[in-house]
Amino acid sequence: MKISTRGRYALRLMIDLAQHQNKEYISLKEISIRQDITVRYLEQIIAILLKAGFVQSSRGKSGGYRLTRHPREYTTETILKLTEGSMLPISCVTTESNPCPRATKCTTLPFWQGLQEVIEDYLRNVTLEDLAIQQKEAGCDYGAGI
Repeated sequence: MKISTRGRYALRLMIDLAQHQNKEYISLKEISIRQDITVRYLEQIIAILLKAGFVQSSRGKSGGYRLTRHPREYTTETILKLTEGSMLPISCVTTESNPCPRATKCTTLPFWQGLQEVIEDYLRNVTLEDLAIQQKEAGCDYGAGI
């Protein structure tokens, strides 16, 4: 399993919004400068987050984006699954019926299923708030707190 740039940048964008939630709305230009991600790429990611209701937008001079919920209500699992799609370590671990003809006799399938459970459990238990706090404690709070 490999997390793409889109998934990694989505987490950074959401952390930035979490750290600056005291402001009304944050522009993509501000986030772009702080996160060193192009506005064009952020626009692609924010469109996904908007459609899912993770963020809300406001137009105009003081417009921008903000979280729709408290940072503790977002898990890394929901953000990454939204931007990445499947988080499967291997395709035969799908929740749908296993198309592999060897599935019933595969001795490694339980291993892959266990790995999938560990990944999902970890992602489900790390919130956006956790990441924002860790970033702040590391001295990378970009001038704002939670």
